[in-house]
Amino acid sequence: MGDMASDDPEGPVIYQKVRDKVGDKKDVHLITERNDVLVNALQTDSSVVIQNSIREGFGLTVSEALWKGTPVIATAVGGIPTQVLHGKNGFLINNINEGAKHCVELINDPKLRQELGAQGREHVRKNFLITRHLQDYIDLANRYISKPGQS
Repeated sequence: MGDMASDDPEGPVIYQKVRDKVGDKKDVHLITERNDVLVNALQTDSSVVIQNSIREGFGLTVSEALWKGTPVIATAVGGIPTQVLHGKNGFLINNINEGAKHCVELINDPKLRQELGAQGREHVRKNFLITRHLQDYIDLANRYISKPGQS
């Protein structure tokens, strides 16, 4: 699932390659519409979310999935390694074979899936929510505000 991001000129080419590969398989569904409710449902109910980016800044879909307690398998590019901690809340991969191995591992091991999912949610809570950023600003301000009796 994904829409055609305006900053991804290769998106339509990749989509066509995937579409050609899928052919008329009835058990594969390609969804390219923008539908936040559906994205939420899929990320919440999935056993694993795969983010196979070639280039990526901060992958919002990565943190969204982690926040929902879903482990993420992703390529180790751009900002993704700050979000996915290998073996702790998901797996960082270098190739499709590594991704497939970890995907099967997570699908077959509900306990591991639940542990990584819980750690993913906690990692997002501690590092990427606005409340954490607000606390950083409060801490910074407190360092520079004079305490009573100090100049």
